[in-house]
Amino acid sequence: MNMMPPKELEVAKMILETLNLEDITPDDIDPKAPLFRDGLGLDSIDALELSLGIQKEYGIKLKANDDNITQIFSSLRALTSYITKNSQ
Repeated sequence: MNMMPPKELEVAKMILETLNLEDITPDDIDPKAPLFRDGLGLDSIDALELSLGIQKEYGIKLKANDDNITQIFSSLRALTSYITKNSQ
């Protein structure tokens, strides 16, 4: 079993809930694996939904034209780190 830090687990649950991913659990998400393509297999529509979910849940606005957007969404760990640094 994967022992994620609490914040990482929280973000993993938010991803699953936001995208209605019912076939996987937070433990199925490798914190260092890519969220898009090979890893979790998310696509650009998922990115938009996830951005809205992050804004709703954490009050953080992510913009598609942000220079760091690819890095922010590169993995669960990177996304959690970004949310932790930027949420109130």
